[in-house]
Amino acid sequence: MDESLQAQIAIYLSRLGSLIRRGREVHTILANGAPNAAAAARSWQEECGVTINQLSGGSKSHWLARAFSEAFLMRSTNGQAIEKAALEEIVQRLISVLEQAVGALSRKDDSPVISASSAEPAPRRFDFVHNRELRPVLEQAFIDSRRAFEQGNYDEAMRTACGILEAIVTDALEHKGLSALAAVGAPVGRIADWPFETRLAVAESAGLIRGGCARLPEVARTYRDHAENVPEARASEQDARRTAQVLRVVMRDLDPGR
Repeated sequence: MDESLQAQIAIYLSRLGSLIRRGREVHTILANGAPNAAAAARSWQEECGVTINQLSGGSKSHWLARAFSEAFLMRSTNGQAIEKAALEEIVQRLISVLEQAVGALSRKDDSPVISASSAEPAPRRFDFVHNRELRPVLEQAFIDSRRAFEQGNYDEAMRTACGILEAIVTDALEHKGLSALAAVGAPVGRIADWPFETRLAVAESAGLIRGGCARLPEVARTYRDHAENVPEARASEQDARRTAQVLRVVMRDLDPGR
């Protein structure tokens, strides 16, 4: 097997393993009726969908994509889909789909598992960014942040996600223009010189984003001010996960059609 393919499969296996572990945690908190359990489940489902889409090459007819879609349906006795399944059941089914993907990726034969070339689909997450040269940089940073999280490097994952958040908000503000921003109380001077929190606040005042940034942990808000070797400044798993969730919310705000 080609070494690059082996490396990519190893990355996918690590990602799938992390998703399976989180899925079991989500299933437990759903069963216990914990607060925000449904929100945690939805966030996890979204991450599962991204990985499944990559593994299936973006094809809805791929067996893995079909299995993912069917996990959300409850069927009647004659096999017809009649309504959405309960959330706990969906989580359990998705865990099963992820385990099927692990089994397929772990096979030693030459049967194709992921899409034809095993490569991830062409980057499209940041098509809404006006600066075209920035898009591939952000795409790679997005992958790097997720990979750092899966490897347990939560501080790096959080910092990288914050960098992406700052970049896409700055891009949106610059496209809006200083004159329009002045009307909502923006400070004078170059946007790139504004503090991170100021950019978020102005973007919200200008209607570019909604209130999702209120959930950013304090360590994320001041991520540029930390010394990386100071233990108190390092992000926890929860900090990194919440920052990633806020990033996805802001991405949807800036690209409502995604």
